[in-house]
Amino acid sequence: MGKLFQCIEPAHREFIERQHIFFNASAAATGRVNVSPRDVAALRVLSAHSVVYLDRTGSGNETAAHLLADGRLTLMFCAFEGAPLILRLYGRGHIIPRPSEQYTALLKAHFAAAEPPGARQMVWLDVDSVQTSCGMNVPFFDYVSERDQLTRWAEVKGEATLDEYRRQKNVQSIDGFPTGMFEPVS
Repeated sequence: MGKLFQCIEPAHREFIERQHIFFNASAAATGRVNVSPRDVAALRVLSAHSVVYLDRTGSGNETAAHLLADGRLTLMFCAFEGAPLILRLYGRGHIIPRPSEQYTALLKAHFAAAEPPGARQMVWLDVDSVQTSCGMNVPFFDYVSERDQLTRWAEVKGEATLDEYRRQKNVQSIDGFPTGMFEPVS
């Protein structure tokens, strides 16, 4: 049933870009495993071996802490309509801090220089393997629309208040691992 690939093939990319949601999973050597849902609109497939997504401020920053501690990252996409399929991207990731030169260049080149309210960093994945599996147990779901609460929340807070919020909620994981959020940007 499952097939393993060494890179993101064109059919994989097409499948990824048709989805509305993906899940990222990360962990340090000890502590909790984190799984978070993400909006595919924030993700870009850059090449057969790399993807990046624009990460927005949330109540935690587990992925950043885990990438700093260990680097392993898995992204999973599921077909909720049409033919069943699960696709996982495995590899090593790192955080691209806002507003580093790399962040600014990626924002310009792949996100039309448009930074959504609450943007805090980008997550980069160097893909070393891709796995597909049947997905026959994934139920059908109908996509209705995007939620706008996070955007409205970030707009109301404003940049100064978001910075304060990140300093309170995003500098370490729930297991106490540092996220590197406020380290000097080179």
